[in-house]
Amino acid sequence: MQRTHDRADRLYKRARQVIAGGVSSDARRADRPLFVDHALGAELWDVDGNRYLDYVLGQGPNLLGHAAPLVADAVSAQVRRGVAYAAQHELEAQVAERLCAMVPAAELVRFNSVGSEAVHGAIRLARGHTGRPKIVKFEGNYHGWLDPVLYSVHPDLALAGDARHPTAVGGTAGQPRHDADDLIILPYNDLATVSDVLLRCGDDIAAVILEPLLCNTGCITPRPGYLEALRELTRQHGSLLIFDEIISGFRVAPGGAGELLGVVPDLAAFGKAMAGGMQVSALVGSAEVMGTIADGKVAHAGTFNSHPVGMAAADAVLHHLDEHRADVYPALNTTGRRLMAGLRAAAAKHGVPLLVEGPGPVFQTYITDQTEVIDYRSFAACDRAAMARFHAGLFAAGINIVPRGLWFLSTEHTADQVDETIAAAESVLASL
Repeated sequence: MQRTHDRADRLYKRARQVIAGGVSSDARRADRPLFVDHALGAELWDVDGNRYLDYVLGQGPNLLGHAAPLVADAVSAQVRRGVAYAAQHELEAQVAERLCAMVPAAELVRFNSVGSEAVHGAIRLARGHTGRPKIVKFEGNYHGWLDPVLYSVHPDLALAGDARHPTAVGGTAGQPRHDADDLIILPYNDLATVSDVLLRCGDDIAAVILEPLLCNTGCITPRPGYLEALRELTRQHGSLLIFDEIISGFRVAPGGAGELLGVVPDLAAFGKAMAGGMQVSALVGSAEVMGTIADGKVAHAGTFNSHPVGMAAADAVLHHLDEHRADVYPALNTTGRRLMAGLRAAAAKHGVPLLVEGPGPVFQTYITDQTEVIDYRSFAACDRAAMARFHAGLFAAGINIVPRGLWFLSTEHTADQVDETIAAAESVLASL
């Protein structure tokens, strides 16, 4: 069936007259951005009536699918009780209790609205608690769009320097260059390099921050023993270990990647999947470190922190994930791995070097002759032009994935929808 986009084109033209660039997030920039009319379960429909099987899921939050009834009911009920109080309420404590029960790192909690804020709070807290200035950040890791951390996410390799000791490459015009003075950029999955840096500079390093499952550059799993060694090294040098679990949290396990991989950081940031699409994030950590906020030494504030409507959604989602963990996570893994296997088989049939990696509830497709992708440099060596063609072909066939090749699964994706996706992918792969 021929897809039309006439209304979307008109809306984009209209949006460009009043919205800078026609979109409200740079992540949505495209020659023709997707304009959604409505979404339900694992499907969405654009303003021209075209249907898509959705593996973007709002960039990950919709773990229970679009318009999940339990989220809709919780949000609707809370709106009728009040939208914003700028005061404490029972739901806030209830959600925090649930977090502390589910997340190994969580002894105390503070809430924010978005992931960038939670990560920013973690970094400020690490500096305030330790009295040290420097942060170790890994190339290819994304920790939000704020100035202090928007460095070396997907840098131009011509500017990025030596692979073992990368140069901090800013991510935007208008960014104060002095922020880079307190960042040490290192390659992900290279234990020898981070060990050497901590040995030489440990007294100045407040924290080591990373995505424990690197989902903003592919979907890269840490090498065996890597996270465990980071945990031990940071303890030895008096630095904090921070996990950015904005994507992985509650998606890969009830307690996030920290639970899945068996490593407990000092601080962790959660968001996305914890509230089913509502704007909620959380900074969690040990009582000792979080106590530096509790005693007022480190500032943390926000009008919309612990927003009642967001807390209602988070309460409903986390209750469901916690109480039904024995069903939710095995099913998510089964569905995701079945899709991954089908994509591998389709690619092999047509001789396309498609590498499919990830735990299942989230995974990445790369087009590359490499047998593994372990860090940003190996990600950058993949055939991104071919991936762009693969993405475009899938989108034209009604399959919506993150353009760089990332796939998110929900509890609402069915076996028939997985079969439909594999068939569409095989057709696209045959034409690459």
